[in-house]
Amino acid sequence: MKPLTNIKEFLDRFDSFCDGELRHVDVISPTTISITLTTQDKAKDFDWVSITLEFSGVSDALLLENKKLNLVDMSNGISIIKENNLFYFGIGRCKNISNIKTSTCHTESLSIKYKQGTF
Repeated sequence: MKPLTNIKEFLDRFDSFCDGELRHVDVISPTTISITLTTQDKAKDFDWVSITLEFSGVSDALLLENKKLNLVDMSNGISIIKENNLFYFGIGRCKNISNIKTSTCHTESLSIKYKQGTF
């Protein structure tokens, strides 16, 4: 897992996960959650890849059951905002933390790491 240090570059590389898929949500511990998504990677000629995001130090979350993930509209991708040393993740184009906290699936955490896998 690599720490997510440049949110803008990360979201640009994966086109904010627009038209991707939510594949899996895993609660590792009360304060650690992983979410796996699939998307196209600009750095690999737009090949499809899977990306697992690991949120540590989670203080707030709204998660979906894995059996409902394929029903989530990912046409607007995801949003990640860093503010006050916290990372906010949400589904859709969220311009602020308030938007993220009302999204279908969201987390608030101290850090985010990611790893890339095959489709």
